[in-house]
Order: sequence, then C-alpha cells, then structure tokens
Amino acid sequence: MGLKHGMLAGAAFAMALGGLAPLHAQAERQAPALAVPPQYPEKPAARLVQPPARDQSELQVLFWSDAQRAERFRAMEQWFAGHEVPAASTARALPKGAALSPALQSEITALMKATATAGVMVLVDGKVVHEEYGLGMGPQERWTSFSVAKSFTSTLLGAAVKDGHIASLDDPVTKYILGLAGSAYEGVSVRQLATMTSGVKWNEDYTDPNSDVAQMNRFVVEYGPEAIVAQMKQLPREAEPGAKWVYKTGETNLIGVLVENAVGKPLAEYAKAKIIDPAGFEGGLFWMVDPRGGNIGGCCLSIRLADYARMGQFALEGGVADGRGVVPDGWFAEATGSAVDFGESGFGYGYQWWTYPQGTYGAQGIFGQGITLFPDKQVVFAYIGNWATASGGPERGQFLDLARKVAAEVR
Repeated sequence: MGLKHGMLAGAAFAMALGGLAPLHAQAERQAPALAVPPQYPEKPAARLVQPPARDQSELQVLFWSDAQRAERFRAMEQWFAGHEVPAASTARALPKGAALSPALQSEITALMKATATAGVMVLVDGKVVHEEYGLGMGPQERWTSFSVAKSFTSTLLGAAVKDGHIASLDDPVTKYILGLAGSAYEGVSVRQLATMTSGVKWNEDYTDPNSDVAQMNRFVVEYGPEAIVAQMKQLPREAEPGAKWVYKTGETNLIGVLVENAVGKPLAEYAKAKIIDPAGFEGGLFWMVDPRGGNIGGCCLSIRLADYARMGQFALEGGVADGRGVVPDGWFAEATGSAVDFGESGFGYGYQWWTYPQGTYGAQGIFGQGITLFPDKQVVFAYIGNWATASGGPERGQFLDLARKVAAEVR
C-alpha cells in the first residue's frame, strides 16, 4: 500500500494544481510573500515568469488528454507561474562511453515505444552509454518532474544544514515554521518530516473528494499564501513521531516552506547555487510557485533529460563539486538509506528518496519520471515519460528491471 502511494507521488499536488490560478489571476491578498525575503540577492537568479491567461478548465493536469500531456509536459511554464533559473556557467561535460549492446538498445527502444516514454539516458562512470528520445522530444527541451522534485528539495534541506541555516535535523519543525506551534507537529523533528514519519494523520486517497490531498485546493482558495501551513496545522496526530510512515505530499511542501524560511530565499534561487551550478546543468530550470511566491517543495520543476542524469551523477558523487561538498559529509548515504521499509518487498524510503532492492535507490514521479541509481556500479538511469495513467501500471517495475539489466551488462 505504501509503495503504491509512493508511485503516485505528485498526484496530490497535481490535483491541487488543477484549481490553482496563475499568480496574475490571484487576489491582491495572495501576492507573493517571498518577493523580497531577508537574504534575497539584489539581482536574483530566479526570475518569476507568468504564463498566458488561461481558463481554469485548461489547468486540470490529471484530466489532460494523452496528446495534451505530451505537448504540455515539455512546456509547463506556458501553463503555470514559476521561477526561471539559468543554466550553470560551466556545464558538466558528459562524454560518450562504450555503447550498450545492440540487444539492450533494442529493448530500451521497444519499452520506450510501448510506454510512451519521452527519453532515456544512461551514464556509466559519468559517461553517456545510451541516449534516446521519443514523442518528438529533443535534447534541448525540458520535461516536468512531478515528484522527482522531492529529491531536489531533500538535497536543498541538506545544503541548508551544511550552511548552518538549519542547526540539526533533530530540531523541532516548529523552530522553522512558527505557524505549526501548538499543532500535531509540535514535537516532530525535521528528520521525521523528511522521512514522512511525523505521526500526523493524512489521507492521500486521490479518489476521495474529502481526502486531505483532495482538499489542498480548498485551502489555497481560502487561505492564499498561508494555505500549506493552514491545512497541515489542522491535521490530528495518529501515532507518536517516528513510529509510523505515511506518504504525505503535504509534508514535502512543508519541507519546502521550512527550507525557504531558514535560508530566506525561494528553493529555485537556492538551487542555483547548491544544485544547478555545482552539478553543472547544461539547461535552465523552471520551478512552479505556490501562492506565497515560494516554490512547491513536492513537485514540478522542469529540466532537460541530461540534467536529470547530471542530478543522479551529483548524488552518486555525494554532492561534491570541485572538492567542496554542498551537503554535509555522508548526507547522500544517509538520505538514500532506508529510514523505513515495506517488509519483504525490499523497498523503503529515506529523506525523500526511494530505496529499492539490491542496494539501489532513486527519485520517481507520476506519469513516468525517474532517476534510478546503482552506487556499486556507478550507473545512472534517467527517464522521462508520458505514461498512460498517473500511477502507472506495470511500467515502473519494467523500467526498474530494465535498469538492472543495464547495470548488470556494464560491470
């Protein structure tokens, strides 16, 4: 059950997004709260961009047709407000490596066609051994991430710890989000928030109109910039902190608020210095904003396929660039280790990263986005897609099996 919900990661936000107007259509009381935060640079890297005016009926992401998704997933900035962040001044080179066997190349092509996958890139020791596109996608285009963004937010959490903005993962959440004082989050640590073991009750049933996830948009309408905290502070506790894992998209959005409160700038701005530049992204990044004017921690940044792969390589290398780590020593080993597990399945969950059987871990999002990493083989398997349904059918398992075949062949 937990794994199923994890594979639906991002649908919660997508449902809320369906009723969220672009910033130019919001009331004045909902003006961005982070327009000039305390440490915001005079010339910010993250530039707020607005989409053309759209009818609300056009913004129902989960109800877009297959053709609409294939067109719009590569141009989300045309549909939702967000921050544009430029590419790294120096892109990380991705030299060509020895190609995969013809049989494995054919298998990748066949699975891409069968599943409406827009791109696959495989790195071995930082070298490209396979790169392929579908659905008319090209290497210069971006594709939305959905919940792959959660692992970016987790990395920025680590950077905030490294920079001293967050003293410890064992600090109470209420130290950084004052509005949660007196709620069920009283006594919950930042670490427990990161692993979704807060013990706070949450219903992530996408088919129930009364579920917490389905109510996210109501809070946006009623509370504007305060929507995230307003909703989460009303939730009851169902278990002691640390005792129970429940997938909660709302909690990843809280992590985004927490990091932005701690560092004094939007996630996209912080990502420029802590991910985009050190990882050497070749293309720019687009990250959707919420009514506060901050970025949505649990979802919806857009980057090139090669930059998905660069993010995976950055994680494999421990977040170190030019000999300097942007996260604490050992952060990625801890973040990608399973803080919780799902019994005999071998799957688990760390700091916003999924752990898979056989020492593998990765990031994943609805409709077919993923970065699967094999640290012992130094393999990155990145893919972007437009799968038939948000939750997917057998596709996630098929791509995990295919990634394992690749890892087995190259070593």
